[in-house]
Amino acid sequence: MSQTYPLPANANLRAWLQAPGSLTARLRTLGTVEVVVLRQSTQALWTQEQDDLQSAVGHVREVALLVNGVPAVWARSATSQAAVNGPWKALINLGNRPLAELLFQGRHIARDPLRPHHIQRHGPLECYLRSSWKRLHLDCKDSDLPRWARSSVFWNGQQPLRVMEAFAPWIAQRY
Repeated sequence: MSQTYPLPANANLRAWLQAPGSLTARLRTLGTVEVVVLRQSTQALWTQEQDDLQSAVGHVREVALLVNGVPAVWARSATSQAAVNGPWKALINLGNRPLAELLFQGRHIARDPLRPHHIQRHGPLECYLRSSWKRLHLDCKDSDLPRWARSSVFWNGQQPLRVMEAFAPWIAQRY
């Protein structure tokens, strides 16, 4: 759905794609952050998720992070059924709380390196993101849709959780 690419030329966007730590905390420097759950269920995993998680089916949570009411980030977290019944069990009951509450408060969570992804114009991920933005009742123009995302895998013991975060273009204009 997306391809891993070298980092973009835009220095602000690179900073977002490479930012360590909690993305939610970084967004809070821009304003009030709201988490809107778009989907949460057991479903077939995307190809890259299957590769990272070594599973064909898993628990998926998709959210939009809004800053001052404006969509800033679309995020998708996925883990295997075994993991959601084990160390990633808290994922099920997060509700509208940020995933960062699980990822950055426990010392036992490890993170693989961040990987940048370019979202192809009119590609499958862009179409998927457009439908996600519509769930927020937004009439999106092509210029409003994310073009860049990042992903990484978090480890709780031996169980992985893959997180992908796609950035609205306006975010690249901010620090």
